[in-house]
Amino acid sequence: MESNFNNLNVINTLLRWRMHLIIILIAALLGSIIFSGPWIITPKYKSWAVVYPANISPYSEESETEQMFQVLQASYVRDKVIEKFDLAKHYEIGADYEYFITALLNEYNESVSISKTPGEAIRIEVLDRDPEIAKQMVETIIEAYNEKIRSLHEEKFGEVVAMWGRAVERKKLTIDSLEHQLNKLAIEDGLINFESQSAEVVKGLLGTVEGGSTKVNSREVNKLRKSIEEKGGHLLITFDNLRHEGINLREITSEYDKAFSNYDRKYSYTNIIETPFAADKKSYPVRWLIVALTMFSTLFLTLLVIGVIENLRIRKAQK
Repeated sequence: MESNFNNLNVINTLLRWRMHLIIILIAALLGSIIFSGPWIITPKYKSWAVVYPANISPYSEESETEQMFQVLQASYVRDKVIEKFDLAKHYEIGADYEYFITALLNEYNESVSISKTPGEAIRIEVLDRDPEIAKQMVETIIEAYNEKIRSLHEEKFGEVVAMWGRAVERKKLTIDSLEHQLNKLAIEDGLINFESQSAEVVKGLLGTVEGGSTKVNSREVNKLRKSIEEKGGHLLITFDNLRHEGINLREITSEYDKAFSNYDRKYSYTNIIETPFAADKKSYPVRWLIVALTMFSTLFLTLLVIGVIENLRIRKAQK
């Protein structure tokens, strides 16, 4: 019975205040409709893209998606977008404003959202009052990401190319030195081919020249014999070193070519699953939600005030 009595009191109280409630709720409704209109809150349009990383290797224990997420939030990407679209002017932030940088970055962070999807993809969202600019900003963020990754790869592989390039040059210098030594042995000592010249020396010493002739140039034979005895071993070692260094040069040149191919590649580092587009319907503000929240908040506060007033009235009456 007491519960029913209390309920009746609440209903009677609301009935006494019904006109106030109606007027306040109508005022809140009209106010929320007016203040959520485009003449007060600038409508914004959303454009987005969903992308996966491609042709990259993760650092440390992070995944490719985590690496992509970090790079997309880097200052390089942000500054590229700010510069291309002159966002300070677009957001109407004066360069002489005391907190110019802070205001600009806040506007950017409120307009650009980068998040990971449950499928380990990256979702890039941009809100802007111009749907075409929102779309182009998403595209620019993707382009800036590709540029940043490409520059990182070029820096890394550039170091590898330089390393193998130096190795190739050193090996060529070694081969040039060996060839110079062979050239010197050929000119100064007449040593060209150890095996064939050794055979000729033996024939000369034994007098067994071709055609059965016994006419031998003993002076030249002895000279060549002396050269072979003194420098034949050096000739053999030099030939062997030259062959070995030639094989090494081919291997090093192959590694250099691989490194240069990696350095010179023009890959895209994203797989675009959803392409950004210019929206034809605003995403912000959500007018019905603003109206609903305003009505609910107004009703709650009004009932709270009515409750306070009624309690004060009852206490005063009891006194």
